[in-house]
Amino acid sequence: MAKYQFFRKGDNEKAFTFLNPESDTFLEEKDQLLEQGFEVEGDYIYADTQEEAIEKFKSNFVYLTQEYAASTSAGGVYFLFSEAYKYLKGVVKK
Repeated sequence: MAKYQFFRKGDNEKAFTFLNPESDTFLEEKDQLLEQGFEVEGDYIYADTQEEAIEKFKSNFVYLTQEYAASTSAGGVYFLFSEAYKYLKGVVKK
């Protein structure tokens, strides 16, 4: 089963892409996406094919995983700071 990391640009649901973190050029490609304004969206998605990974991403699979993780105290603290960071980053850009 392969692992994929998804990136989204803004709130546009259609402006997303993904990378294979096991690729030799992953870090370089990730830096390029971040420089273009993309943000890491959720955790890794595990899937047998790219199509399955996209399907899971689009079906809000990541949201359900985050909600489950946030239900623990450690996960809740992580997501509190993660979302606060995203909010402040957006405010500073304006």
